[in-house]
Amino acid sequence: MQDINFQINGFLAYIETEKALSKNTVEAYHRDIRYFHDFLKKKAIDRFQDVTQNHIVEYLSFLKTKYAASSIYRSFIAIKVIFRFLKKENVIKIDITRYLDLPKIWQFLPAVLTCSEVESLLKQIKIDDFIGARDRAILEILYATGIRVTESSNLKILDVSDNFIKVTGKGKKQRIVPIGKKAIEAIDHYLVNFRNEIQNIDYLFISKNGKKIDRITIYNRIKFYAKKANIKKNISPHTLRHSFATHLLENGADLRLIQDMLGHEDISTTDKYTHISKAHLKKAFENFHPRP
Repeated sequence: MQDINFQINGFLAYIETEKALSKNTVEAYHRDIRYFHDFLKKKAIDRFQDVTQNHIVEYLSFLKTKYAASSIYRSFIAIKVIFRFLKKENVIKIDITRYLDLPKIWQFLPAVLTCSEVESLLKQIKIDDFIGARDRAILEILYATGIRVTESSNLKILDVSDNFIKVTGKGKKQRIVPIGKKAIEAIDHYLVNFRNEIQNIDYLFISKNGKKIDRITIYNRIKFYAKKANIKKNISPHTLRHSFATHLLENGADLRLIQDMLGHEDISTTDKYTHISKAHLKKAFENFHPRP
């Protein structure tokens, strides 16, 4: 089985000989691909066959925090060229970069958190006081359900059951979203231990003075915990929504189910939001449909 170094060397030999590119251009490709390789090594990825679109998006998001747009664009082109080469050589079955477009990538604001980054973010929150218990419940529910930050601030206590939450979204449209055990446990801890003192308000998440929490406060609290977790990505409450959808897709969830949970009227919005290409959808169909 070819490892990633063998694949890179084959690519560099190809562009130097068959494409007759200049020495400087070959060196630029070499440098950009090696930087990408270093990133992949940190992810324990040793074959291009195991690279996903999300790895590429995460890498470009990382570059965005350090380099100018021209450097990022050159790196993006280098990645697209090597994947095109690998597809031509039948090293990979699908060119995952074919439907990736850099301007479209930058249309989404938050980065995607890895599962370990989500865990690290949540571990920063101490739940032995009102603020910590409330914040833990907020972050758990944002990641567990993918709801918008405004939807979370508008949640009322009676909107939460043992398995579902009732969400009022855009246009005052309501939807039912499943919620996981960890999020429910965090909410229960917050309510049982710290909301007994403040009972005259129906909203689930409130400030210490009994007012409904606002989206700016949630934004600032997430920034605070991200800094404590040493997460360098530019994250916001919407990052948890995006990570929720991305992680579900990576684990084989149906796109239309995710559409319903996110509250998107048009599935094309979900498709664009999660960077799913037609090739990826075809692969998902072949993997999960009983009669592909």
